[in-house]
Amino acid sequence: MKGILGKKIGMTQIFSENGDVIPVTVIEAQPNVVLQKKTVETDGYEAIQLGVEDKKESRATKPEIGHAQKAGTKPKRFIKEIRGVNTEEYEVGQEIKVDIFSEGEKVDVIGISKGKGFQGVIKRHNQSRGPMSHGSRYHRKPGSMGSIDPAHVFKGKKLPGRMGGKRTTIQNLEIVKVDAERNLLLIKGNVPGPKKSYVTIRSAVKATNVK
Repeated sequence: MKGILGKKIGMTQIFSENGDVIPVTVIEAQPNVVLQKKTVETDGYEAIQLGVEDKKESRATKPEIGHAQKAGTKPKRFIKEIRGVNTEEYEVGQEIKVDIFSEGEKVDVIGISKGKGFQGVIKRHNQSRGPMSHGSRYHRKPGSMGSIDPAHVFKGKKLPGRMGGKRTTIQNLEIVKVDAERNLLLIKGNVPGPKKSYVTIRSAVKATNVK
C-alpha cells in the first residue's frame, strides 16, 4: 500500500497513441512530507501521516507548529493518514512525490463529494415521480412511510434531506500519465469533490479483482 495527497485541478481530455479520447482528472500532488509514523506498539496499527501545502504559522496552532517541527517542516494545510504501509520504508521528514506511481497503475481516490444542498427524493435517491395529470395529487412526493402499526417512520427510510458533502471513494481508477516535473497525476475518469479540493490517492484495495 502506498499513497499521496493532492489537489484536484479539474478535468480535461488527452489522446491515446491509437487516437482514442481519454477523459482525465488532473491532480496536483506537491511533495508530501511524512509528519509521523504510527506503529502497532505505540498506536495499535501501522500508518504514515502525510502533510501537503505549507500553512502560515500565524494561522496554525502551537501543537500544529510543534508537530511539524519534529519532521523539520512547516505546518501543513492538508493532513491524512495512509494505513497498511510498511513503516520501515519511510522516515519522518521524508518527501513523497508523484513518481511513486506509474502509468497504468490502479488507484482509489478519496475525497469529499460536492455539496448539493437540500434535495428531494427524486434527485437524492433516484426515485420515480408519480402521474403528472391533473388531480393526481402525487407528483414528486417520497411515497408511503411504511406500515401503520409501529406509529413511526422506520429508520433508513429514503426521504428528502441534505445531499452530498460526504466522504466518497471511487475505486480502481487508472493512472494515465505521471508528470513528475510539474507534480501532476492524470487519472482516467472523474474523482470526488469540486475543483481545488484535496483528495487522497492510494493503491487500489481491490485491484486484484479487476479483469
